Amino acid sequence: MSAGIRVALSLFLPPAGGILFTLLVSGSASFGGRDIRQIVLQLAGAGLVSWFLGWRWYGLKGLGLRFGRPFFASIGFSVLAWIAFLIARLATVEPGPGADEISGVPFIFLLLFEAFCVQLWSFGLFFRSVADWRGPLTGAVTSGILFGAIAFSTFQESYAISPSAALYFIIWGILYGIIRLRTGSFLGTTVVQALQSWSAWQLFPVGQPDPNQLRNLYLAASALYAVIIWRLWPKEEGDYRV
Repeated sequence: MSAGIRVALSLFLPPAGGILFTLLVSGSASFGGRDIRQIVLQLAGAGLVSWFLGWRWYGLKGLGLRFGRPFFASIGFSVLAWIAFLIARLATVEPGPGADEISGVPFIFLLLFEAFCVQLWSFGLFFRSVADWRGPLTGAVTSGILFGAIAFSTFQESYAISPSAALYFIIWGILYGIIRLRTGSFLGTTVVQALQSWSAWQLFPVGQPDPNQLRNLYLAASALYAVIIWRLWPKEEGDYRV
């Protein structure tokens, strides 16, 4: 099977699997939306397809399921993004109406579905297939864009549908793609992503955020992430850890 065909399959089969899995379980499905049960089923199906294809094509380490030094390096870099986002979140978004009643979503949902399943698809299967086809740096950027598109359409913290929100999620994805490229593992970013979402929106709940405050948050976080991307951008092929 050619590398180009694998790229196409890695892009389209996981969401198709998510829709099929949701249809089998609940009887209706459409990829995206805000219903948490539908999102769980969609992302679980996409993750299962990504696991099967990635394990068959590349093996677990080839997907980026690496512990040890790559895992801790991935954590270290992604913690920088976590701290930057918390600073931007606390500086721009104030508690709004209903903040005291926010119960949030379970941490296990954030870790397994919004984090692991999405990153397995984007920074595991899709990154590796694009890296084999057009090179590791292209794989990092395009898998980041894919992550941003999935996050923008399904993540519970995507409170506003706006250009600034789309920009934020795409830059966040590219940052994680560069971390995946520099470390060879996405497991660290998976753990930190879940902790970042939990701490920013549940440890400091906001109720119904003000759209202007959200725009400021997304723009500030995008700028901070861009600085981190600039610092982590690989200078030579020896920096690649595919």
